[in-house]
Amino acid sequence: MDGIMRRRQVTTHIVALVMAVTATAAATGCTRLLDDKGPLPSRSAEPRLSADTAVRELTSALAAEGVTLDRAPQDQIVIECTERLTGRGEPAKAGAALKSGFARARSDHGWKSGPDIGSMSLTLRKGNWTAAATLPPATAASPTTPVTIVVNLVCDGARSKSGTGASPTPAAS
Repeated sequence: MDGIMRRRQVTTHIVALVMAVTATAAATGCTRLLDDKGPLPSRSAEPRLSADTAVRELTSALAAEGVTLDRAPQDQIVIECTERLTGRGEPAKAGAALKSGFARARSDHGWKSGPDIGSMSLTLRKGNWTAAATLPPATAASPTTPVTIVVNLVCDGARSKSGTGASPTPAAS
């Protein structure tokens, strides 16, 4: 009986040792898999665009339709690899001009329709950038009061800026 108990104890200790070695190997071997390797690569096979190129193409397409947009300073944006374009327009024409500008960006600059995020939103995608805008309301409080137009651009891998002095890292062209 003593021999059987001793054999069980030895077997239990060997199994425990094997489990400990396996757990240690898995823990140390898998840490490299958990390392942060930065942003994911672009989902698109298209070449990457710089922030300046993306902004220039969209502002050009929208300007041709009568929508003048200004680029927000980077110190006002809290997410890296993000651009914000703002402008004002006549309430009666702003929505149609925004739709026409997005259509022009598709035809003149090769942007493609982006993901569908609702009937009151427009999206475009090119390379590593996605542009989105919400259509302004059809009726404003006053027909003479301009409506605000905002176009947000986000590149693949956008993330919060790490500090107040951080500078954006737009994709290189």
